[in-house]
Amino acid sequence: MSIGVDTPAQGKGANPAQARRPNNYFDGLPISKTHLFLFILIVCSYFFEQLDNNNFAFIAPAIVKNGFVQQNQIGVITGYYFIGMTLGGFLGGIISDLIGRRKTFLTAMLIFSSMSILNGLTNNLGVFIFSRAATGFGVFMMMVTSIAYISEMSPSESRGKWQSLTAAGGFLAMPAIGLISRAIIPTGPDAYRLIFFIGGFGFITFFVGLKYLKESPRWLVSKGRVAEAEKVIKDLSGYDVDLSEVAKNQPPKIRGIDQFIGMFKGKYLKRSLTLLLFGIPANIGAFILAVWIPTLAGMRGFTMEQSLNIGVAFMAGAPVGMFVASFFADKGGRKIPLSIGLLLTACTAMIYAYFGNQYMLALIIAFTLNAFGMGQGFIAMAYVPEHYPTKMRNTAVGTINAFQRLAVSFSQPFIPIFAATFGVSALFLGIFALYAFAAIVVFILGQRTGGVPLEQIE
Repeated sequence: MSIGVDTPAQGKGANPAQARRPNNYFDGLPISKTHLFLFILIVCSYFFEQLDNNNFAFIAPAIVKNGFVQQNQIGVITGYYFIGMTLGGFLGGIISDLIGRRKTFLTAMLIFSSMSILNGLTNNLGVFIFSRAATGFGVFMMMVTSIAYISEMSPSESRGKWQSLTAAGGFLAMPAIGLISRAIIPTGPDAYRLIFFIGGFGFITFFVGLKYLKESPRWLVSKGRVAEAEKVIKDLSGYDVDLSEVAKNQPPKIRGIDQFIGMFKGKYLKRSLTLLLFGIPANIGAFILAVWIPTLAGMRGFTMEQSLNIGVAFMAGAPVGMFVASFFADKGGRKIPLSIGLLLTACTAMIYAYFGNQYMLALIIAFTLNAFGMGQGFIAMAYVPEHYPTKMRNTAVGTINAFQRLAVSFSQPFIPIFAATFGVSALFLGIFALYAFAAIVVFILGQRTGGVPLEQIE
C-alpha cells in the first residue's frame, strides 16, 4: 500500500525533524549526505567483489604457464566457481530474508575477501578449487543481497537510478583488474598471487560496514521492529517518519520454505516465469561474452596482446553503460528501457559477428557491446526485486539469479565446441538470438514497475 508523503516544507522555515510524518519509507524524501555515504559504501563493496569476480580470466593463463594447473583443469575450476555462485545466490537470498540484509551483506564480504586471500596463499589444487568456489559463493551472496537492499533503501522515484549508479562505480573494477593484472602478472611466475591478495582488500569495506551499514527498514518492519525502522530512516534522511500505517498492512509471517514456494504460486508464478524466461538467455549471452571474449578474439586470429586489449576494452564498457543507463532506468515503467537495452545488445552482437575481425572495429564494438549489456543488466537488477513483497523478496531474487547462474554453468562447456564447429561469427549470431528473445519476453510479458512504491506493486 502506498502511503502519502508530506512535502519537506510544511510552512516556511519548518524543521523537517520536528514533526513525525506519514511516510512510505524513503519515497519522496531527498537523498542526504548520510544516505549518499551508504550508497558509496555499497559502491566500494561492489568494487572489491568485482575484483574477485573478474580476476581469474587474467590469472588462468599464468597458473597454466607456471605448471600449477593443466589447461583442461581451468574449465573444472570455472565450473566449481559457477556452482558456488549458484549456491550463494540461492542460499544468500533465503538467509537475508531470515536474518536481515545487513548481516548477510557483511558475511558475504567476509567470505569472498578471506577466500581470495586463501587462493593466493595455497599451493594445493584441492584447496585452490574449494576457495575459488567459496569466493563465487560469497560474491553472488553479496550481489543478490545488494540488489534487494538498494531497492529497499531507495526512493521509489529513483530506484533504478541508484541501482545503476552504485553498480557503475563498483564495476570500475572490471577495467581496473585488467590493467592491474597486465602490470603485475608478467613480472614473475607467482606474481598472480598478488592479484588474489588485492581481492582481499574487501576487508576494508567489511570493517567500515560493521559501523555504518544500516539494516533495511522494510525488513525491520516485516519483523515487527517498527521503531528501529523509523530510526534508520531518521538517521539517513533527517526526517522523523511514522511507519505505523505501513506496518499495519504487513502480510502474515511465513515459514522459510514458504518464502521459496510462494514465488511459484498465484500471481507470483507468472512474474517468476517471466523473469526466468528473459533472465536465463540474457545471462547465458552475458557470460559467453564476459568469460570468452579474449579467447574468441584469439580464435579470429588476433595476437595475444590484441586479444587482451579487446578484453580490456570490453570490460571498460561496463561502468560507462551503467552510468548512462542510470538516466533512463526509471523511465517507461522500467520494462521499456530494459527491453530496448536488450535489443541494442542483441544488435551490437550481430554487428560484432560481421565486423569483429577488424582490430580497431573489434575494440570499439566490444566496448559498446558491454556498455549496452551491463547497462540493461543493472536495469534488470532493479527490475527483479520489484516483483515480490519484502517477506520473500531476497529469497526470490536469490532463486531467480541462482537458476540463471545454473543455466550459465551448464552452457559454458559447449561454447568452445560451438565456436570451433560453426565459427566465432555464428556464436555471436547465437548471442544475438538470446538477447533478442529476452527483449521480446520483457516487452510482451513484462510488468511496469519503475517509479512505483514497492508496496503499491504488491
